[in-house]
Amino acid sequence: MHSVIVMNAKGGCGKTTVATNLASYFANKGYGTSLFDFDPQGSSSRWLRERPEQHAHIHGIEAFRQPPAGMTRSWQMRLPQDTDFLVIDTPAGFSGYDFEDRVAKADIILVPVLPSSIDMHSTADFVRDLLLLGKVRSLNKQVGIIANRIRSRTESEHKHERFLDKLDIPVVARLRDTQNYVRAAERGLGVHELDQRDLAQDIAAWDQINNWVEQIDQQRIITGMPEARFATSSW
Repeated sequence: MHSVIVMNAKGGCGKTTVATNLASYFANKGYGTSLFDFDPQGSSSRWLRERPEQHAHIHGIEAFRQPPAGMTRSWQMRLPQDTDFLVIDTPAGFSGYDFEDRVAKADIILVPVLPSSIDMHSTADFVRDLLLLGKVRSLNKQVGIIANRIRSRTESEHKHERFLDKLDIPVVARLRDTQNYVRAAERGLGVHELDQRDLAQDIAAWDQINNWVEQIDQQRIITGMPEARFATSSW
């Protein structure tokens, strides 16, 4: 099983957009997919409640809630046995023990960042924390940047690209600024599940993310590195 955590200390950078679209993409590829929502705002959980039954199933857990009386945390957080991918949506401002603990238990860390000065500075600090506090390289964690809400051929895009070039972390995909993501979120869908014509660019971006994840999987096989497996109660 692979665990993919979507993190950034900055709020509003698109963590839920990335998490929900990634979960729906994996589910549509035929993978058993679970979605943990650690954000008290519960946006991923609301998205999942809107998801039509006829679409690929995603097992959701409102991880931000305490278990009801008589239920243990480990039982609340249990995963179906057929789970291939666990996608984790997180709140802004993860820090301290929670930050280090989440990083240690994830296979892949995706960091969405918007093309604004505030977001870029915040992300630079967050990446530094990943490298120093999270020790992602010594723990052999795979980290990728998702450039979010990109408007082509604008000054903000040029500044964003210069910033991304300075980070020693791969840019996995660039998601364009489009209302397609809003339309999908309102219906509990991934953008690739919409029934309209202007989706080729959006679908191509998610194909890139999937290809990057598959490359990581192949590297694990070649190097003989075992997949991370953990008790769900540890989350």
